[in-house]
Amino acid sequence: MSARGSKRRTERNPVGTTTPTYLGMPKFPKLAAPELRNPVLRHNLQMATHTIRDKRAEVVAEVEDWEVLRLDGARSKDAALNDLDHHLEELERNLQAAGATVHWARDAGEACRIVTDLVRATGTDEIVKVKSMATQEIELNEALEAAGIDAWETDLAELIVQLGHDRPSHILVPAIHRNRSQIREIFAREMGKVGRPAPEGLTDDPAQLAEAARQHLRDKFLRAKVAISGANFAVADTGTLVVLESEGNGRMCLTLPETLISVVGIEKVVPTWEDLGTFMQLLPRSSTGERMNPYTTMWTGAAPDDGPQDVHVVLLDNGRTRVLEDELGREALRCIRCSACLNVCPVYERAGGHAYGSVYPGPIGAVLTPQLRGTTSDIDRSLPYASSLCGACFEACPVRIDIPRMLVELRSQVVDQQRGGLPSAEAAGLRAASWVFGNHKRLEGVQAGAAAASRLLSRRSIGQLPWPASAWTEARNAPAPATESFRSWWRRTHEEEGS
Repeated sequence: MSARGSKRRTERNPVGTTTPTYLGMPKFPKLAAPELRNPVLRHNLQMATHTIRDKRAEVVAEVEDWEVLRLDGARSKDAALNDLDHHLEELERNLQAAGATVHWARDAGEACRIVTDLVRATGTDEIVKVKSMATQEIELNEALEAAGIDAWETDLAELIVQLGHDRPSHILVPAIHRNRSQIREIFAREMGKVGRPAPEGLTDDPAQLAEAARQHLRDKFLRAKVAISGANFAVADTGTLVVLESEGNGRMCLTLPETLISVVGIEKVVPTWEDLGTFMQLLPRSSTGERMNPYTTMWTGAAPDDGPQDVHVVLLDNGRTRVLEDELGREALRCIRCSACLNVCPVYERAGGHAYGSVYPGPIGAVLTPQLRGTTSDIDRSLPYASSLCGACFEACPVRIDIPRMLVELRSQVVDQQRGGLPSAEAAGLRAASWVFGNHKRLEGVQAGAAAASRLLSRRSIGQLPWPASAWTEARNAPAPATESFRSWWRRTHEEEGS
C-alpha cells in the first residue's frame, strides 16, 4: 500500500504475515495516486458509500427535530469535554463501585503493556475482540502477537481485513474496499490456516459468506477465556459502558468470556444517562441508516454469575488531552465514530481510506489524526489538504463538528510550522488589523494618526516605506490617507448643523 522506498515498521499478525503499520508512510497524494487508478476500488467505494448515505438520508428525514438533536448532541459532548477531569473521576468511582478495575494509559505503549499483562495473567494465549477503533489506533493486535498472544477479530468486516492481511479503510465498514468475489477468495484461501476452513463450494452469496464466518468464529467464541472491546460511550454518573454493533458478534464477546478488558478513549465519556438517549437516536441513523441499532450492549462493572467476572477498563489518553487544549481543535473529540462524513466526502469516495495513512480515514481523520499524532511526518502534514472544503462533512455530522474550519486552521499551522513557527507578514498584518477593527477607540486612534501624518507630509500617494512594508510599497502605489477621517468629518459637520 505504501509507496516504494518509504520507511515502515512491520509486525507479524495472527495469521502469520507481515502487515505494515501507519508510521512513516508517504503523504496523502502519493498514497491516493494508485487508489485513483484502481477501477474496482472506485466502483466498490461508490456503490457502498452511496447506499449507506441514501439510507441515512431517508431515516434522518423522518425526524422532524433532527437539527435539535444535533445541537443537543454537540452540547452534551462539549459539556463532557469542558469538565472532562470531573467526569472521568466520577466514571472511575462508579466503575470501581460496580466491581471493575480501572487503569489509566498515557499513550499507546502504556495501554498495550497494561492489556498484555492482564491477558498473560489469565494464562491464555488467545483472545477474541469486539470491533474497536481505539485498539487499532494503539496497534494492540501487533503488541499481543509480539507477546505470543493471538487476537481474533470477530466483526465480519474486521475478520475479512484480518484474513486478507489488509488494513481497515472505513470507520464503520472496514472492508468497504472489498467486493463479494474478493471476500469469497479470502475466506477460501485463509480460513483453514487459522481455524475451521470455509465450506467446499463456497460462493459469493452474502448468506453463504456470513454462514462461513459464523462457523469459523464459533469455536473461537466457545473456547475464549478473554475478550477485548472498546466502547461507544461511557456514562459517568452510572459507570456504564455501551457498545453498539450490527451482527451480535460483539454480544458474544461481551458475555461469554471470563475476563473482559475494554480500552476506552477518554473522550467517550458522556455525563449522564439522559445524555445517552440523544446519542442512541443520532448514532444508528448517521452510521448504518437504521432507526434503532440491532445490538446494543450495556454493562456496569461485574454482575455475580452473569457475564465476565473479571472486568477491566483501560482509559486511554494517547494525545487526547493535547487536542483538548486547542479551543477549536477539541471539537474533533466530539466524534462518535459514525462515519457519516466519509460517506458524503467526494475525496474519500475516490481515494479510499488507505490513502489517509491512519486508522481514522476521511474528513474526521484529516483533522483528528494530525492532532493526535502531531504534524511531524509527511502523511500528517498532508492530511489537512485531503479535502475540497465543500462542507458536506459538517452538514452530515450528527454532533456538528466544523471540519472545514478545522482543516483551514490546520493548514495554517502546517505552513507556520514550516516557517519555524513564525507567522507570515500577511498573517501578522491581518491579526494587527483584526485587533484595530475590534475596538472603535483603537480604530479612531489609528485614523487620527494616519490623518495627522498625511497632513504633515502633504503627499498624494504613499511612497517607499521601510521593511517589512517595503515589500508592499515597492510594487504598488496607493493614495495617502485622508487628512480627515469620516468619523471626524461626521462629528464636525453635524455639530455645526446643530449649533
